[in-house]
Amino acid sequence: MAATLAGIAAAPAAANPKYAGIVIDAKTGKVLYEDSADAPRYPASLTKMMTLYMVFEAMSSGRINKNTPVTFSRKAASEPPTKLGVKAGGSITLDQAIKALVTRSANDVSTAVAEFIGGSEENFARMMTAKARQLGMNSTTFRNAHGLPNSEQKTTARDMARLGIALREHFPQYYDYFSTRSFTFAGRRINTHNNLLGSVKGVDGIKTGYIRASGFNLVTSVSTGGRSIVAVVMGGRTARSRDAHMADLIKRTLPNASTGSEKLLVAKGTTVTPVIASAASRKAGVVLPGRAPLPQEKPEVPVTAYAEQAPTPVKAALAEAIVSGGDLDELKTASTPVKGWVIQVASAPTEEDARKVLSHTAEQASSLLADATPFTEVFVLKGKTYYRARFGGFESKTAAWDACTSLKRKNVDCYAVQN
Repeated sequence: MAATLAGIAAAPAAANPKYAGIVIDAKTGKVLYEDSADAPRYPASLTKMMTLYMVFEAMSSGRINKNTPVTFSRKAASEPPTKLGVKAGGSITLDQAIKALVTRSANDVSTAVAEFIGGSEENFARMMTAKARQLGMNSTTFRNAHGLPNSEQKTTARDMARLGIALREHFPQYYDYFSTRSFTFAGRRINTHNNLLGSVKGVDGIKTGYIRASGFNLVTSVSTGGRSIVAVVMGGRTARSRDAHMADLIKRTLPNASTGSEKLLVAKGTTVTPVIASAASRKAGVVLPGRAPLPQEKPEVPVTAYAEQAPTPVKAALAEAIVSGGDLDELKTASTPVKGWVIQVASAPTEEDARKVLSHTAEQASSLLADATPFTEVFVLKGKTYYRARFGGFESKTAAWDACTSLKRKNVDCYAVQN
């Protein structure tokens, strides 16, 4: 068996430096085949698998549904093909958006969805990367929502297989979208790019991808005869050769997959609370918060821009601070920024508002933040002055991230950063 599998990889791997592949038993997690599975690769439109993961997560939270309208900004409408072709100011339903991502791999739809959920594509990419870390995809970084060329947007075949399994396990109620072969939009029939659907027994998704730097990529899910696998092929020279290689991998590895009971292979992690951006906030270019931005990145989050969307109980505190001035006891804060690892919980248009958010957060997590030092820090974003609301005094990155994780369990948005 080992010799046979080695033969599968020999031709594509030896002749093509972009090649990477892996097959995983979706019931047990056993690796049935791998070659260069941990080598960095460009995901191309496999990126949209994570875009859709974020969409499904937002749908599961009840914040949006398949009939929710998604409006296209000028930026979204101007994305290069492949695209759906919606004009700036136009909108489609979320159901149409999902189908366009699955079948046509529409880049304009990716950006529109990213701006809708994350407030900006940049912030949505931070949310995607943070989610990748929660899912154990430690070699993946996203810089956009569609997969168009970006030298910093990297992944591995193993990480993409893990994402494919996570989509199956975490969102069975939405997973059927990946088996969509075509849908009708504006009188046009739009067919899937996934040629294995309907041509290889048991294939039920997931996603194709291509840019020149990546070659032809494909993640495939197969369920048949009591067996389930998720397979990844990256770096194909043509779509046809990629598909043929994938079909061969399925044929050779599926008989070795388990017919036993399934077990959870990918933990869900912390749910990212979506910030459903208004048209006004998108127009203003406001960067809105995700749950766990990367530590080296510092998204600035004007609290007035997302108070209406913030989770309870933070929403109540923000509303009190911004709308009524509030009567919360103000917390004594450090007069100068605290150095080292800190946690940011919000930013506000005035120092008074920032202090009130700190007071409320300290009240909600008094034991957790007993030894932390609250402080405010001024910054300028797009010509406007804001004040960061932060807690300092953490001994290490791990201590700050652990504290932030605990705050999230109390529905407090935050991120850790080295000041």
